[in-house]
Order: sequence, then C-alpha cells, then structure tokens
Amino acid sequence: MSAAKPQMALHDALLALHRARRADDLIITSMGAAREWMALGAGPLDLPLVPSSMGTAPSIGLGVALAQPERRVIVVNGDGAMLMNLGSLVTITAAGPKRLTLILQDNGVYEVTGAQPTAGSPKGRGDGASVDFLGMARACGFRSLFHFADAAEWVQSIDRVLDAEGPNFVLLDVAPVPGAAGPRSPGHAPTRARELRHQLSIPRSR
Repeated sequence: MSAAKPQMALHDALLALHRARRADDLIITSMGAAREWMALGAGPLDLPLVPSSMGTAPSIGLGVALAQPERRVIVVNGDGAMLMNLGSLVTITAAGPKRLTLILQDNGVYEVTGAQPTAGSPKGRGDGASVDFLGMARACGFRSLFHFADAAEWVQSIDRVLDAEGPNFVLLDVAPVPGAAGPRSPGHAPTRARELRHQLSIPRSR
C-alpha cells in the first residue's frame, strides 16, 4: 500500500498568508478558504467569495490585477472550483499580470457540499490518477510555479513566492477539514463589490 500523500492543514496554509500579506494586498478567497479566512479576520481589501456558482475567483482576481497592475492580487481557490473554470488559466497567462498570484488548495474533495471526491482526485476517477494541476499551469504559461505540501516549507517560502514576477501559480496540498460546514456569505455580493471598488478607487465601468 502506498504511503499517504503529505498534506498541510488548511488553517496553517491560510494563517501563513494572513501573516505575510501586506496592507495593500488584495486577497480573494473562495468557498472553504473564504470560511477560514473570515475566521482569521478579513480586512477592507479582502473579498471572501461565496458565489452561487463556483469557479469565478480567478477571473475576478484577473480583472483587479489588470485594473491595478502595481497592486499584489492574491486569489485562493480550491481544486473543485478550479475544475469548474480551467479556461481562466489560459486567460490569465494571455493577459500576463505580473502581480497576480493564484493559490490552488488541493484537498481532493468538494468539502463544503459533503466531501464528495472531485474529478481531479484518484477517488473521483475511474483510472485512479490525479489531475496534474501544476502541469496544467505550466502548459498554460504561468511564469512562476510552486508546490508545497509541508506547512513549515510554505511559511519559509511565502515571501519569496508572493514577490515573484507573475503570473504565479502555487499548488498547496491541504487536508480536508473533517465535518466542515459550508461558508456563509458575509453580505450582499453587489454591495460588497461596490465597497471594494471604492476601497480600491476603481472607477465604475460604463
């Protein structure tokens, strides 16, 4: 029997980011990551995203990164959500924002809906293989790629990772949270979007 794949705790992965982020960084978190991020304390430039349809976080992050190219924009996405918008990987690299980092937290399950295996995990596939997210990102043209399964290594490397010239792709192997509850939206989405746009001083499109 093969040994279990090393994984870090989701809380530890996000705590490292919470401590390393700069005051002017924009952090977009989605689904389970949004739940944990709100527990750590989201700031005025953070967008915990709990959409009715998964997969939109990378595209929103790209829009902000293009509107404010000098700002570090960090998107934290789950593997299940990433599978629902793989095309965003190509769109991001085609635009080439140098300050955008996409962090993919891979736990192999749709955690917030009952921990069903994703189609990217061995348990969710007939062939028993794992989808190679890092290989996808490389093929799509991400400038910098990183992979971490150990929380201590992630903590030691995070400043270098976030400062790398992007677009960056970071794969974190994280463990599912047993009995995790689905995240609650922190408020009316259009209202929060307007508030964030005001914080970022982004003019409304016509």
